[in-house]
Amino acid sequence: MIDRRFFLAAGAAAAASVALPAMAAPIPLNAISQYLNGLVTAEAKFTQINADGTISTGTLYIKRPGRMRFDYDPPNQTLVMAGGGQVAIFDAKSNRIEPEQYPLARTPLNLILERNVNLARRNMVVGHRQDGNKTVVVAQDPENPQYGRLEMVFTGNPVQLRQWVVIDDTGARTTTVLANMVTGKPYPSSLFNIPFEVGQRQK
Repeated sequence: MIDRRFFLAAGAAAAASVALPAMAAPIPLNAISQYLNGLVTAEAKFTQINADGTISTGTLYIKRPGRMRFDYDPPNQTLVMAGGGQVAIFDAKSNRIEPEQYPLARTPLNLILERNVNLARRNMVVGHRQDGNKTVVVAQDPENPQYGRLEMVFTGNPVQLRQWVVIDDTGARTTTVLANMVTGKPYPSSLFNIPFEVGQRQK
């Protein structure tokens, strides 16, 4: 935001406005939707900053639509998978083979894993701004805003997803920062198959 005083002389105000660089416009929503729809597979290193301030790292795999996998680095033995319309959390500390599960559609991450991402849908985007060289988009499920929001950060030329923040219904924020993203690699469906993972752990 640019602060302006009402009592500047007209000439000084004009000179100041000429001297200031023009603010870059945010990446259009249709360009971001097109980018996400073209993101069939992706792999990236991630740093996760949790609501309690703890930090985790690992490798993220995406296979759209509907599939995502977070492999956490040791000593963290957690595995989070999205596939088959479900999100599963495998927590080695609990000594349970069966994961905790809940519907993917009830999580903000479903917004980028949908088969057809359309950020122009009515009431889906509740924030769209430029922050330096980054475009920030805040989106929610327009039919179910109580599921939380997803704050996504993109850079342009070409468009690339750099990080996201999951904001739950209590306002707690979990930030995931991406690095060294590679797209277009093939991944087996088993990498995102929750029953397959359960079977592997039963051996």
